[in-house]
Amino acid sequence: MPTPTAIIGANGYAGAELLRMIWAHPELDLRCVVGGRRGKGSVSDAWPALTGHPLGGFPLSNLDIQEILDQAELVFLALPHGVSAPMVARFLSAGLQVVDLGADFRLGDPALWQRSYGVPHPCPNLLKDAVYGLPEIAGGDLPGARLIAAPGCYPTATTLAAWPLVQLGASWLVADCMSGISGAGRSPGARNLYGSVNESVVAYGMGGSHRHTLEIERNLKGAKVSFTPHLVPMTRGLLATVHAQLDLPAAKVNLAFSEAYDAHPLVVLREQPPATGDVRGSALAHLHVAVDEARGVVSVSCAIDNLLKGAGAQALQALNLANGWPETLGLPQFPALL
Repeated sequence: MPTPTAIIGANGYAGAELLRMIWAHPELDLRCVVGGRRGKGSVSDAWPALTGHPLGGFPLSNLDIQEILDQAELVFLALPHGVSAPMVARFLSAGLQVVDLGADFRLGDPALWQRSYGVPHPCPNLLKDAVYGLPEIAGGDLPGARLIAAPGCYPTATTLAAWPLVQLGASWLVADCMSGISGAGRSPGARNLYGSVNESVVAYGMGGSHRHTLEIERNLKGAKVSFTPHLVPMTRGLLATVHAQLDLPAAKVNLAFSEAYDAHPLVVLREQPPATGDVRGSALAHLHVAVDEARGVVSVSCAIDNLLKGAGAQALQALNLANGWPETLGLPQFPALL
């Protein structure tokens, strides 16, 4: 029987993608949809595009922990950092499986959490129970996981591009990353107003100040990363370009990437640099490796859809592995070509 499932945070962009995928997933039965601060109603009140679809008429609830405990055995949380952890404690103690798309359980170390987010972790005793949900890197830890910490979009793309470079000996990397405006979330603010982002590109979180820097470095087993994110005027998509100084022949570098990713169905190694439009609407990650032997530099580009491989689809991919289902079950693998 399909697993009774709840979503908390369905009003957000990642939550919307979860709705779409969970509704069609053969092993999941959507029972409870929580919208957050927008109040009760139906899913179509939050997402008018679903008017007339059966999911559009689905009740959109305010948060009621007991209601979720009564209806679900699995819960996805798509909430801002610091909000999920107290709920997760209750869900786990009641026997629910939890997939957290927020940052609360990604770092695994309360000291790192406090360095990144500036406050003590709300539930440090649970950090040891969380499994980091980046399947291509940590997939061996996922079977049987009861608490999955889904990575963010920047750490996903940067880690996929950098991981084989670290395996080859790179200890310091430069990561220039560009994300669409949906990565800033759905809540209005000066940073994501149309007039602020249209026809404009801005770097932010420079000098190691961005909170995802420590997450990326933890993924890369201590390699140092100079990480600079950029907000670019597009709706969705993320491109990470990672550089490392490695005086190695191209054949050895390319072999390392093949060995790292040939067995992973959602990673595509390409001969030409990928565009974000090439993966839009899909759970895929497209990578291109360029080796400058004359200068001893390797540059790797990774394109993902920030709301799918960078959020909802990756969370579902990790859940599939945790529960012994086919890894790509229910995941969109055909990009929107236009």
